Amino acid sequence: MNRLTDLPPKSVEFMIKDGVAMIDIRRPDEWENTGVIKNAHKLTFFDSFGNHDIPTWLRNFEKIVTSKEEPFVLICAHANRTRVVGEFLIQQHGYKNVAHLAGGMALWLEERKEVVFE
Repeated sequence: MNRLTDLPPKSVEFMIKDGVAMIDIRRPDEWENTGVIKNAHKLTFFDSFGNHDIPTWLRNFEKIVTSKEEPFVLICAHANRTRVVGEFLIQQHGYKNVAHLAGGMALWLEERKEVVFE
């Protein structure tokens, strides 16, 4: 059975260099407040009320991650939403190489990793 992989910021930096897709599932207000990891795809999953539109999100996600075997990294504020979404993608949709940024953007920023404001 596939499992969600917790990646510390240093490992995520290596994956970025390898061209692995970074998918930031936070909300636009969060991106504006903290910035985003360079070249991350901004794809909000939950709105500020916790609502989501799974069919639309999956359509957009599948434009970025084009196969079930392709590795990707999910990013949110504290790694709570990415744990839920990552497990959903593994259990319900059969994705095989799902990872997320352990500690989320909070840890990324705490370790003074690079962000961009777009």
